[in-house]
Amino acid sequence: MKTIKDIGIYGYGAYVPMYRIKNSDIARVWGNDPERVPVKEKSVPGPDEDACTIACEASKNALLRADISPQKLGTVWVGTESKPYAVKPTATIVAEYLGATPSINAADWEFACKAGTEALQGAIAYVGSGMAEYALAVGVDTAQGQPSDALEYTAAAGGAAFIMGPSEGSLAEYEGSYSFVTDTPDFWRRQHEHYPKHASRFTGVPAYFSHITNATKTLCNELQREPNDYDYVIFHQPNAKFPMAAAKMLGVDKEKVIPGLISPYIGNTYAGSAMLGLSAVLDVAKPDDLVLCVSYGSGAGSDAFSFKITDKIIEARERAPNVKSYIARRVGIDYAMYARYREKIRM
Repeated sequence: MKTIKDIGIYGYGAYVPMYRIKNSDIARVWGNDPERVPVKEKSVPGPDEDACTIACEASKNALLRADISPQKLGTVWVGTESKPYAVKPTATIVAEYLGATPSINAADWEFACKAGTEALQGAIAYVGSGMAEYALAVGVDTAQGQPSDALEYTAAAGGAAFIMGPSEGSLAEYEGSYSFVTDTPDFWRRQHEHYPKHASRFTGVPAYFSHITNATKTLCNELQREPNDYDYVIFHQPNAKFPMAAAKMLGVDKEKVIPGLISPYIGNTYAGSAMLGLSAVLDVAKPDDLVLCVSYGSGAGSDAFSFKITDKIIEARERAPNVKSYIARRVGIDYAMYARYREKIRM
């Protein structure tokens, strides 16, 4: 899929809460082997943080890098599966915080872990069709995992925001995108349930790997490229192993995946996962580098995007904190504090 107008990423920003819990602590509490954990530690939102506050911080950073007035935004779209209100949009709060109201389109998007890139596809179409000069898309989550469940080791918090705008002056030119979707029930949460359920190993094959590889191959065929032609490749990161396994299936050198691999340090940020990985790559990529980003959302689907970095990115990076600085800004907590912050003790 390509747009009528030439567009690109005009601004990007990220945010990760500073609290961390080591997975060895979670394993110890539930009597599991602390050496067999999927990631080293994960980020935990503080008692005054939620998907909305994280979206606000990431969006502010994106706006700083874009260096435009918030009144120029045509959309504020927030993709999440952990919004603080069941009935009330998160996007309106973010738009008001940024100073983008009232002449704006605001909405929340849902599609499990690819809710953020689904909003990004919409922002690309909105700008690419000429309906707006700039559009903001956010992917953010404060994911929950049931105590003692496998998800508890990876369900983390964080988010990233992207402003799409005209190609001229952009930080990365948009080359094309593709979405691959099927009805594959590998992960779900019914209304009024506190924690999601999953189909265990079914979440890998045929869920994650089928959608990631099909989306990647189709986009590359449309652009007449091979996956390994890219300088950087980002896949959704439910853990550290899945992205590397997908890269091997697609013939991508592992060195091209590692710069965007942040799950070993902060866990799976769900709707923020692929977008945070893309932000981490934009923090280090050079002009003319090619970047491939492929998300995955349970239910199930993948969005694949192709970008080419411009020389504008070098100056823009300095206007906001990078992903590495958020990862380094950590405060360790134990399981008791984690249970309190995540409201796992219900009274």
